[in-house]
Amino acid sequence: MDPVIIVGAGPVGLALSLALAAQGVPSVVLDEGAGKEEARPARSVVLRADMAAMVERLGCTTLRDEGVRWIGWRGMRRRQEVRRFTLDLGLGGTEEWSEDPDAPASPASPLHIPQHALARGLRDAISRQKLIRLVTESRLDTIEQDRDGIVAHTRGPAGTWWRGSHLVGCDGARSTVRKLLGIRFPGRTAVERHAVAALRTELPWPGEALLHRQPPWRGAAEEITARPLPDGVWRIDWLLPPRGDLVTPDALVARIRETLAGWCEGVTPPYELIDTGVHTVHHRLARRWRVDRVLLAGDAAHLLGAVGTQGLDEGLRDVDNLAWKLAHAWHHGGSERLLDSYQSERRTAVATRLRAADQSLPVLRGGGGLRTYLPGATRGHDALLTDGHVGRGPLGAPPAYPHSPLASPYTEGQTPVGTPAGAPVEDVRVTAPDGTTVRLRDRLGQGRLLVLLVAPGTGVWDRRHWRSAGVMPRLEEAVEALPAKAEVLVTEAYPGAPAHAVLLVRPDGHLVAAFSGVRPEELYAAADAARGGPATEEAAAEEAPSEGAVEVSVSSDRTADTH
Repeated sequence: MDPVIIVGAGPVGLALSLALAAQGVPSVVLDEGAGKEEARPARSVVLRADMAAMVERLGCTTLRDEGVRWIGWRGMRRRQEVRRFTLDLGLGGTEEWSEDPDAPASPASPLHIPQHALARGLRDAISRQKLIRLVTESRLDTIEQDRDGIVAHTRGPAGTWWRGSHLVGCDGARSTVRKLLGIRFPGRTAVERHAVAALRTELPWPGEALLHRQPPWRGAAEEITARPLPDGVWRIDWLLPPRGDLVTPDALVARIRETLAGWCEGVTPPYELIDTGVHTVHHRLARRWRVDRVLLAGDAAHLLGAVGTQGLDEGLRDVDNLAWKLAHAWHHGGSERLLDSYQSERRTAVATRLRAADQSLPVLRGGGGLRTYLPGATRGHDALLTDGHVGRGPLGAPPAYPHSPLASPYTEGQTPVGTPAGAPVEDVRVTAPDGTTVRLRDRLGQGRLLVLLVAPGTGVWDRRHWRSAGVMPRLEEAVEALPAKAEVLVTEAYPGAPAHAVLLVRPDGHLVAAFSGVRPEELYAAADAARGGPATEEAAAEEAPSEGAVEVSVSSDRTADTH
């Protein structure tokens, strides 16, 4: 079978190729450039903990070597510290709930890394993959589709035609793929502007990120953000007026000196200026993300980044959502509903994020009015901005897909747990089929459903005993009969879940449904909904279980090794 064609070799396109390879799907990545990343420390990205974990699963080693997790968050307004808290260097308070359910978990520490280091780590991972072909100096100029696949033409030193099963445009804000499809990209230009500098210095709060609003010194920006990088480097952002003058080198150096002096008791500490730039934030959302066999992801589909929202983080969420669906379609001929759900879920989630940011901007940047003087108003503004930066609230929390086309219909056998249907599951410790104890997130991204049994006490018994006792044999029989590949995992406890609850989890970590006990027919129906139903009516007839039975036939995989 033909590979998936990925247009664009930025972090999103590279990550998608690796995510597909992890599920046995070959791809061709068309890189318009020469395959080298320009080192720009001032162009860094912030990844939420779950997306950083996903990128590490793909084999990117630079996150550990060249990225840093903040140990805390500090908020200041004028001369006062208004907020400070410690960040969880794990994955977000997933251990504390069982010991003290009433104690609020610390926010998960984001990961901060220069974008060129992230891209280099992804390219290094690709160099170890046999299923990925990376083609440099290849500029797309033509797309043609038919019922069996897609053809793309590139020009360059080795201009040629490429045949693929699907094509994904990860080619950035000026996407050629989007333009060839005639898809509109409405939105707002220059929502925010920031002067940016990467410099090596010592600040009073090593390892902590800072948001300073309304600094007291003359000529200061309305808002300054300082975020640490490895080796004593900091990225500092100054919010600029919407239509201000150009930022000259002299003006930027003056900002740096005034800011450092303001934070260091009036004395500018020694510093080494490494890189500078101006970052302009646009808010745009493509009208469509799928046209038959062509899909959009990352900046080709959406632009955001104001008030703490993170554009690349959202692009990687596109990858997490799309990869397992494309892999299922490539191996099994997935239904139209499955691929349509990518646009339905992700476009809705990004639109919600954009709406929250656009609604917040007049309040946060309005510059006065009655709201400024209401009791608690400024504290609320500080909290809203902080949530956007640390991955909480409407500006930053991981998305849920409660109204997905893949949602399981409610049945009497379902039971509520601490995670709503469609939301990301908690990263609890689980026992894998080989008997090892791992984190639940370690089992994601492999193209199969996860069936999680909550079985208190199993941790103190040898796996040989409990695997053949209680509900396990019946559960494993039900899972073998599911219409999609699935893996059985066992956990001692899950937030809000009763003993012997069974949770069905998608390959991207979102909860499909939770059941009170082993219910084969309901589990089958939920798994069928999660894969979008059978690919064809003929397949539906073949897979339909006979009355009273739970076993079904499962089509064999067509793996990349046969091509």
